[in-house]
Amino acid sequence: MRRALALAVLVLLAAVAPAAAFPDKPLELTVLFGAGSAADLLARKLADLAGRDLGQPVAVVNRTGAGGALGYTYVKSQPADGYALVWNSNSVSTAYHAGNMKLDYSAFAGVAALTSEPVSLAVKADAPWRDIRELLAHAKAQPGQVRLGNSGRGSFTHLVAVALENRAGAKLTHVPFGRELAVTTVLGDKIEASVQLPAEIMAQITSRQVRVLAVSGDKRLASLPDVPTLKEAGIDLTMTLWRGVAAPKGTPQAAIARLERAFTQAAQSAEFRDFATRMGAVVDVRGAQDFDAFIARDDRELAALMEQIGLRKQ
Repeated sequence: MRRALALAVLVLLAAVAPAAAFPDKPLELTVLFGAGSAADLLARKLADLAGRDLGQPVAVVNRTGAGGALGYTYVKSQPADGYALVWNSNSVSTAYHAGNMKLDYSAFAGVAALTSEPVSLAVKADAPWRDIRELLAHAKAQPGQVRLGNSGRGSFTHLVAVALENRAGAKLTHVPFGRELAVTTVLGDKIEASVQLPAEIMAQITSRQVRVLAVSGDKRLASLPDVPTLKEAGIDLTMTLWRGVAAPKGTPQAAIARLERAFTQAAQSAEFRDFATRMGAVVDVRGAQDFDAFIARDDRELAALMEQIGLRKQ
């Protein structure tokens, strides 16, 4: 009887040990964009903080290309054991619907949504438009004359500009650039305005080279307290670039739960909140289950916008 009981206890301990021990080795977080970008800097800060909680380092590796498709494809090819993670965003939908990859958001299990970033609409500091209403009034009076630079055709900033055009009833000319060129071209008077993530143009804002007319979030940014939201300006539009952590679908729930706790606590720490504010990001936490439902809703909205501008291939 004692032998049988001891054997049963050993079997039980063997069954629960892997989940209880997670993680027992370093983890890897794939970032889809280059070193030094807003995505990269936020991910590295969170990885450091979450690693302290997990008791294992979380190594950040930049895997760029095809609008995020290369990074997503790599992570999905890894074992679904919780050790291979991706710092995902709306790009999981834009890369799929653009035909860059065969995987859609359902190939991944959400761990947690952690931050969001509105898009900022900026003009040169000496531009004649004092606010977004004046710029849009000019665009309505001269259809197509207002050239709006974005980060690239099909990028999130491009989609926000299209949505703005729809809601405002103004005809804009969308000009695709990389994020740096979209700002420098405004400064060179080649285009009238630029739509970018605040972190990408904070240096020009601080040096007063550009003036931000509005942001696309649901509330003002702490780093830009004097800049109104589009809704405050009378335009019924709220769109933000969300970022979070996901794992390959099939990752054990115990691992998801442990990762969710570590990353959400990291995001809600005073250290990260202060860092995010300086980056023009907002701490916007959703747990794993809510995150999956949120991505599904966001995917439908982005698919419709990409369909409108002829970029949806899936």
